[in-house]
Amino acid sequence: MAAKSTKIDFEKSLAQLEQLVEKLEGSEYTLEQSLSAFEKGIKLTRECQAALQDAEQKVQMLIEQNGESAAVPFDEHDSDF
Repeated sequence: MAAKSTKIDFEKSLAQLEQLVEKLEGSEYTLEQSLSAFEKGIKLTRECQAALQDAEQKVQMLIEQNGESAAVPFDEHDSDF
């Protein structure tokens, strides 16, 4: 039995989540559809959070210097985005 891949396409999952939110906000769904969409949205959110945590761990490993963490606090106001 093959192992299930835990790798997700973050951008695709995020886009799906955004579409679900738009449809839920626009009341395009029945109650049953809304509950199903909410459940899917929770799953997508957890997958995205896991992907972000994985990316954060990789960044921490990359900025490690001489076995000591050289992490710099993130200040969103300094971001170019």
